[in-house]
Amino acid sequence: MSSTTAPASPPRSRTHYLYLAVIAAVALGVVVGLVFPDFAVELKPLGQGFVSLITMMIQPVIFCTIILGVGSVASAAKVGKVGVGAILYFLVMSTFALTIGLVVGNLLHPGDGLHLDDAAVAAGAEQAAAGHGSTVDFLLGIVPDSLFSSLTSGEVLQTLLVALLIGFALQQMGPAGKPILTVVEYAQKLVFRVLAMIMWAAPIGAFGAISAVVGATGVDALKSLAVLMLGFYVTCALFVFLVLGTVLKVFTGVNIFSLFRYLAREFLLILATSSSESALPRLIAKMEHAGVDKTTVGIVVPTGYSFNLDGTAIYLTMATLFIAEALDNPLSLGEQISLLVFMVIASKGAAGVTGAGLATLAGGLQSHRPELVDGVGLIVGIDRFMSEARALTNFAGNSVATVLIGTWTDGVDRDRLDKVLAGELPFDERTMIDDAPAPAREPEPVTA
Repeated sequence: MSSTTAPASPPRSRTHYLYLAVIAAVALGVVVGLVFPDFAVELKPLGQGFVSLITMMIQPVIFCTIILGVGSVASAAKVGKVGVGAILYFLVMSTFALTIGLVVGNLLHPGDGLHLDDAAVAAGAEQAAAGHGSTVDFLLGIVPDSLFSSLTSGEVLQTLLVALLIGFALQQMGPAGKPILTVVEYAQKLVFRVLAMIMWAAPIGAFGAISAVVGATGVDALKSLAVLMLGFYVTCALFVFLVLGTVLKVFTGVNIFSLFRYLAREFLLILATSSSESALPRLIAKMEHAGVDKTTVGIVVPTGYSFNLDGTAIYLTMATLFIAEALDNPLSLGEQISLLVFMVIASKGAAGVTGAGLATLAGGLQSHRPELVDGVGLIVGIDRFMSEARALTNFAGNSVATVLIGTWTDGVDRDRLDKVLAGELPFDERTMIDDAPAPAREPEPVTA
């Protein structure tokens, strides 16, 4: 009687203890924030330090990923097809997000009966100063001072531009560019291993961030704004599970709950840090592991973090209506649409930065309706809580977009995707990147 030996499974990863520790740290942070609020506020640097550690890895991750994704395919048409499809999809989804935010905001009228005090006025003016900027400044800011400064500037779009240029240059080099791609591939593995080490500080960062925000706001400060918060959370949930879930199921057959279960740890990380950018490197690694090709992941994920801002669109919509009503100066439908379109455009590139949505809101009001800027101070106290839902929604939108666009451009290994989502091919949490990925399709030879 013959028997077959099943392949040995990899050792069980210990990182599940890490994410249990994150949950415990969040719970402890809430308790400390309520019981010892003054002490809790002093813990804010712990959260800031962890997010800074993650943020310092973002540009190297995007740089390596895009170069590999673009440089490893022979045809520039493939890259163009993915890029155009991504931008069109992002525009459609942003429109849906704006529409659902407008509908819910106009139904709830969350700002009725609220009034400003001097502290709120001062807070609104401060955020307006941080968020004001012209479209020309934004466009010029995409171009870095030098090729290498794009890795150290802190501007994701600068890294995106330079990585695309290098990727296309490697395409033109043909076989001569393969050694460079090999070096970049090893650099990517190194970057992900460093990131895996940093992740062990997540419980400390989560504890500091949650403690500080609960200590600063308390429970009573949230009561008068409960309608806005609840309405925003419900609107985000409707958009994610009804709009995104339906689109994903109809066009790919993938169940959104299966996808989110696979990305559960990334959602937890975002909830703890209030920044979708903290999970960007892990989303890249997990999408490649799930069978989405490097080109699609390398273009859709970084671009989506700058241009696919579904949660930010909903936030800007509802917060604008809230402020206008709180100041007894409601906006007409035409004013709502023009102002919100401006703010969604102005928010490009700031999706992963905690508090950027608040600055964008204030800057947009300053440009279009200066008399409403003071109202931004009304929501400063709860922006941190709304920022979490905003970041979670942005992340959900980008994960769905990656699978959708990969399917439309024939960039998904569907058999592998099904196995990964079913739990048959677990992600290797120890290294943050597969050292033995599924066999890749050989690129077509480059003709001179």
